[in-house]
Amino acid sequence: MKNTTATFAAMKARGEKISMLTAYDYTMARLVDASGVNAILVGDSLGNTMLGYASTIPVTVDDMIHHGAAVVRGAKNALVVVDMPFMSYQASIEEAVRNAGRIMKETLCAAVKLEGGAETAQTIAAIVAAGIPVMGHVGMMPQHVNQYGGFKVQGKSEEAAHKVVSDALAVEQAGAFAVVLECVPADVAREATQKLSVPTIGIGAGADCDGQVLVYQDMLGMFDDFKPKFVRRFAQAGAIMQEAFKAFDREVKSGGFPDESESFARDPHEVKRLY
Repeated sequence: MKNTTATFAAMKARGEKISMLTAYDYTMARLVDASGVNAILVGDSLGNTMLGYASTIPVTVDDMIHHGAAVVRGAKNALVVVDMPFMSYQASIEEAVRNAGRIMKETLCAAVKLEGGAETAQTIAAIVAAGIPVMGHVGMMPQHVNQYGGFKVQGKSEEAAHKVVSDALAVEQAGAFAVVLECVPADVAREATQKLSVPTIGIGAGADCDGQVLVYQDMLGMFDDFKPKFVRRFAQAGAIMQEAFKAFDREVKSGGFPDESESFARDPHEVKRLY
């Protein structure tokens, strides 16, 4: 069954948990979609996972459209949300609406996501007014990494916790259909989830959010140099893939691949005529 923004609202009302994973290309989108996951996020995290950047800052609107369109082509049932990258919505509301519209038109995604709380509310309202569903994102916002001085948990003090909750409420009031809560204490996420009428999607925000999202490379164990505290490895796909690559390398260099069963043959009479 096709997931929509209305599906999210209905699941929150019924107390059902929402599942969301990232994907950045057609092949992975097909695999994730077939799993029954409710939503796919084409995150600007592709800057780290697919393009090798140290942060999401260099990612462009063209990058998001390129990857987002591929994911939409592979996802039949999951709701596809595409991130708006850094400086695609901060300069002006008009530019934000234009970029959100371009992402929707050129990817055919179901919604866009942008970071920011109360300070972004007017921008969210304008994008929603243009007929584009918006998913909000508060707490630790990767596009603000240079302001934080690194990737740091947000909402630890009483004042900071209040800001996370008030920002989430502001995003909801602006018209967002869901809000991502990233790297905030579990009790803060719980309070926000209880106060909001729209679903919260947690990443490093405890178990009381209405749903959870992870970067697929993290949950599949495709990177072994760093593991965030909030990530659970559901597989060790990286090790399996490396073994397969090594086996391929050995077989090619030993002459074992391809064998006769993996090669094409001509009619013996045709071969005789040629030679």
